[in-house]
Amino acid sequence: MATTLYREAESNVRKTFFLIFFFSIFLILLGWLFSYLLHSQFFLYLAVIISLITSVSSYWFSDKIVLATTGAMPIEKEDEPELYRLVENFCITTGLPMPKIYILNEDQPNAFATGRDEKHAILAVTKGLLQRLSRVEMEGVLAHELSHIRNKDMLLQTVIVVLVGSIAIVSNFFFRISFWGGGRRNDREANPVVAVLGIVAAILAPIAATLLQLAISRQREFLADASGALITRYPEGLASALEKIASDNHPMERANNSVAHLFISSPMKGEEATSWFAKLFMTHPPIEERIAALRGMRLPPAGSEGIEKEVFTK
Repeated sequence: MATTLYREAESNVRKTFFLIFFFSIFLILLGWLFSYLLHSQFFLYLAVIISLITSVSSYWFSDKIVLATTGAMPIEKEDEPELYRLVENFCITTGLPMPKIYILNEDQPNAFATGRDEKHAILAVTKGLLQRLSRVEMEGVLAHELSHIRNKDMLLQTVIVVLVGSIAIVSNFFFRISFWGGGRRNDREANPVVAVLGIVAAILAPIAATLLQLAISRQREFLADASGALITRYPEGLASALEKIASDNHPMERANNSVAHLFISSPMKGEEATSWFAKLFMTHPPIEERIAALRGMRLPPAGSEGIEKEVFTK
């Protein structure tokens, strides 16, 4: 049965917050287990502090890192007047400040948004996107990226990076301290079952954290698709754009795994997967699923704007 765009967006918001909640509980339980085995909380506190410092600093400079990695260059309105007009119109519709516009000298059609908040947002598109997409398809892509900005996905990703970094550093500290002979020195105090569980947790925790991070990234893509369709009121525009992007075989010359999650579609061509296990390691949902979700939506009746405001303020 077809679902309205508002319900789809609300559903993805709920799923994302559930994953964040589970993420936080996972970190707390892991910290408790390592504290119990090491008989000290000092190193765990230190690890979390280090993770917070590095993650927050990367948040402030993440846009510069992304731009340097992708080779994106700033443009002015006179360089791409039609692109600027489309973005300006959507910014007026959504109440967003005008982001800075960048261009990537890449033949692969793609786009991404970055920046630490709405006032410091950057929207970048490739030359291939400008050359291959029609106006309505371009509108769908731009609305999707502006939805990432409006839905505060940059802030969410920073929170997730903090959690993933904390888990990785805490696990690393546990291994190092255990190797140096720290923790419970009296064998009678240590439960061998718990000790084995701690070692297994230290090995698997970073992997599990990464999988959760990827799951949240995929949910935010579904949400941005639905939110973008709310802006354009035409889901088929984005669905058609995704079809063209998926069918294009141009490689991205400066593709990088560290920023692949930012793009509307993974720039790493050849990574499409169909098995459930392979999907766990994808930064984006399969294009086919996104297209099916868009074409399975229907526009809500007039007078439902209140729900849209609620969705966009999450």
